[in-house]
This record gives sequence, structure tokens and C-alpha cells, in this order.
Amino acid sequence: MLDLIVQSSFTEVAALLVLAAFMGFIGLLLRQPLIVSFIAVGLIAGPSILDIVHSREQIELLSELGIAVLLFLVGIKLDVKLIRSIGGVSVLTGLGQVAFTSILGYFIGLAIGLDSITSTYVAVALTFSSTIIIVKLLSDKREIDSLHGQIALGFLIVQDLVVVMAMIVLAAIGIGTGHDPDSIASIWYVAMSGLGLLLFVILFVRYIADPLTEKLAKAPELLVVYALAQAALFAAIGDSVGLGKEVGGLLAGVALASTPYRESIAARLAPLRDFLLLFFFIALGAQLDLSLLGTHIPGAILFSLFVLIGNPLIVILIMGGMGYRKRTSFLAGLTVAQISEFSLIFIGMGIGLGHLQQDVLGLVTLVGIITIAASTYMITYSHQLYGLFEPLLGRFERSGTPREQSAEQQTGGHYQVIIFGLGRLGKAIATRLKAKGVTVLGLDFNPIAIKHSNYLGLDTEYGDVTDAEFVTELPLRQAKWVVSAIPHHQTGLTSEDMRKTLVQLTRAAGFTGQLATVSQSRMETEELKRLGVDLVLEPFQDAADRASELLLESLDVRPDHDDANRESNHEQI
Repeated sequence: MLDLIVQSSFTEVAALLVLAAFMGFIGLLLRQPLIVSFIAVGLIAGPSILDIVHSREQIELLSELGIAVLLFLVGIKLDVKLIRSIGGVSVLTGLGQVAFTSILGYFIGLAIGLDSITSTYVAVALTFSSTIIIVKLLSDKREIDSLHGQIALGFLIVQDLVVVMAMIVLAAIGIGTGHDPDSIASIWYVAMSGLGLLLFVILFVRYIADPLTEKLAKAPELLVVYALAQAALFAAIGDSVGLGKEVGGLLAGVALASTPYRESIAARLAPLRDFLLLFFFIALGAQLDLSLLGTHIPGAILFSLFVLIGNPLIVILIMGGMGYRKRTSFLAGLTVAQISEFSLIFIGMGIGLGHLQQDVLGLVTLVGIITIAASTYMITYSHQLYGLFEPLLGRFERSGTPREQSAEQQTGGHYQVIIFGLGRLGKAIATRLKAKGVTVLGLDFNPIAIKHSNYLGLDTEYGDVTDAEFVTELPLRQAKWVVSAIPHHQTGLTSEDMRKTLVQLTRAAGFTGQLATVSQSRMETEELKRLGVDLVLEPFQDAADRASELLLESLDVRPDHDDANRESNHEQI
């Protein structure tokens, strides 16, 4: 059977795709990201197990194209404005984590017997966290817009910038340590070529990018083909001048990052990126000899524990020192408890330059498998982990948490109504109550929603409804109503219903007023009422009732205000 598979490249690729689909399904059952499944595919398809990877040139080509597309998407999503919007915490946390991991990782490498150059490479590789995995997990948990989610995205961008600088430095080192007797001239050539390419990108962004993409957007398929062509072209130019395909692909993305179509391009290329990255991991697995990995298991476990514990710890220390709550610091810190696909690419560059032995790739691959798999569960169950470690985290929080002051600290006032969730419904309720003279406090974990609500003149506070400590610090005893305008979304990762959590935490904090929550169905409404909710809001049904009343008034038909009939209509709907 295996002989039949390797008889043609097409059959070989078909077999690899079937294996990838099977391993992806297994990973899905285990709630693991595709990267873990893809690494497993590479190891299984490699020479140590099935040995079905023989079309090496074709696989390598797809692998290199995948790297170019990956870096292109990093470049097109490189939003420096996000760092400015979050503030210095992103820069300080990002750089602090990179410096901490690099320094301690280097000494750990020396302690387990690695030489100085290898320790340096491994230490730097350990500093990179996987943006793909973090964004996917936070999005699944609907925490991407939370304060800790935005801070995490901010320092991930800082890490991406460090990746770029590291790759540029590696490219220059590769030229400078080559066999060319005039190596200094070669370094100058690379530097000037890089500056020339950067200048072209600046001019392209200034004068060409917007009008060109506007024309191409009339045929969306053509826009995608052009973006892919630009990624490949810049990667080829970068490779030819010594910067490497990685830097070229990233600059190609930066050139389109300012266009209004960047989100559309990124969304359409993301599946292609995932497909091509499969071949990167297959090519990676084909280079690994599993029989040699056993010698790296102790070192891989040590490095993995360092990443899983040390990286979150430094984030907690930095954010705590800057005045953030221990909960925010802890949840943000968990997002960096893994290495990324860039770590493997970085080590691969070192091997290509002749700085590293092939077995180092096996060591870092093992660290990747362990940390990515473990951190997936850590992020998924982050709130439960916080509850477990909360008694130990007080020492990492400054007195008063100046970056996240409580509502009473900020205003010193009392509120008649406290609203959780400042989306469209929560904000609309808050503004209408405020217009009638009611004192309202709005709470949300989305910094953008907070900023917009402040612009509307509302009193607001960052906060997470699942944070028991945060809820107890609210001015609940004077409030008449607590309103939850947070809809419940069933996800594949967690089924936590924040409305039920809110009911429990507010009552436990001594709130004796009335509770109102949003419901999406009649079944939810009955369940919420059984929990003690005084008023259940059904936005769609309530809007339909009001709309029908207005229509009936215009038709001179007296609206039916009978509550029993209204509930009957809701049940039928």
C-alpha cells in the first residue's frame, strides 16, 4: 500500500491530505488547534513512521509558499495603532517578556549542555507566542475584545516586530559569515537592498495601494490572486537580495495593511495559509528522526515548564507593577504560555545558515507540541484556573490598582441602575435612563465600548462579570436594579452562562435590589425566572410587540395589551 502511495506525487499528496483530515478530527475531539494536528501529521508521515514523503521538492515549494503567505498575513494585520490605543502596557509587557525569556532561556540552554550559539537560538525561539492560536481561542471564548484580550493582542504585535528584527539580523549574519571574501560589502548590499525595498513599500502605500486595490476589489477573486502574487513576488525579491523570503513576505503584507480591503484579503487568504502550512509541517517532519528525539525529552520538558510557567509569570509581574488587577494580569499572562510556528521557522533559518545541527529542530518541535497542547487548555479554562490560583496572586497586585479603579474610587457616587454589557442594547438602555435623570453605571470588558460610552457621557468601568472580586467592589447596596445586557452564546469551548454567574455573584455580594437580564428564547426566559431574575428582557419579541402596536395605531385598531395573550404569542413564535 505504501509503495502504491509513493508511485506518484498526486497520490502522495492525496494520502497526506487524508492523514491531515483524520488527525485534524482527532485534534478537534481533543480541543486542540490545527497546528498540533499538523505537527503530528509531519511526524507520522516522516521517515520514522510511514515514510510517505518522497516528493520533497514539491512539498518544499508549497512549504516556502506557505511561509510567505503566513508572513504576508502578519504584515497585513500589523496594526501599530492597537499598541497606541492600549498604551505602554503592550510595549513594556511585550519587550519585558521577550527579554526575560531570552536571558533565562539562554542560561537554561547552557545548563543542559547546549553550546552558546544553540542556546541563543533556542532562547530567542522561545520568546515567540502563536498569534493564530491565541486569537482563535480568545475569539471562541468571545474575549478578544476584553481588556486582557486587547492587551494580549498588543504585546503579540510587539513580538511580531521582534520576529521581523530577528529575521533581518539573521539574514545579515548569514551574508556576513558566508564564504564571500568581501563579506562587509555583502552586508552593505543587503542593508541597502532592505532600505530600498522599504522605501518602495512606503511609496506604494502612499500613492498606489488604495487606488489599485479599489480597482481590483471590483473582482474579489482577482484581488485575492493579486495579494497572493504580491506575497510571492516580495518573498522572491527578499530571498534574492539576502533578506529572506520571510522578510519579503511580511513587507508585502505591510504594503497592503493601510487599504480598506485588508480584512477581506486576510479572511480570504487565511484558509490558504492553513492549507499551505500543512506542507511546512510535513516538510518539517520529514527532516526529523524520532529515534533521536528521545535524547531531547528532558530538555524539552524543562524548556516547556519554563514557557508554561515563566512566560505568564513575567507578564503578571509587569502588569501588576503597572497597576492592573491580578485577574487581568493573570488572564493576559496565560496567552503567552506557548511557542509559535515562527519558532520553528526561526530555528529552520539557523539550520539553513549552518549555525545549528538538525537535532535542535527536534528539540524545539517537542517544546512546541507540549506548550501548544497545554496552553490550549490553560486558555480555554482560564477562569477556572484563576479561581484556583487567586489566593496566591494578591502579592502581584498593587494597592488600589490605579489602572483599573473601581466605580466608587472613580466617581464616589451611588447609582440607581448598574448595567453589565455596553453593546447596542445596553448602551441604548443606559442613555435613555440617563436622559430621564436616572443615575447609571455601565460596565463592559471591551475597551472600545467603554471609550464610546464615555463619549456619550455615561459613567463606566472596565470589568468582567465572572470576576467575583470585581463584583463585590461595585456600589451594589445602593442600586435598585442590576441589568445584564450580555447575550449568551453557546460555544464549543465553554458553556458558561454569564447571566447565571451574574445572578449568583451579585446576590453573594449583598445586592438586595431587582435583577433584569436578556433572553433569546422562551426556554431561557423560564430558566432565568426560576433563578430569581425579576425582569427578563426579550429584545426581539419586545421590539416586535412595540412595532405591532405602532402599526395597529396607524390602522386605527386598538392594540391588545393583555399580558396573557402577549405571552401566548411569544410561545407560538
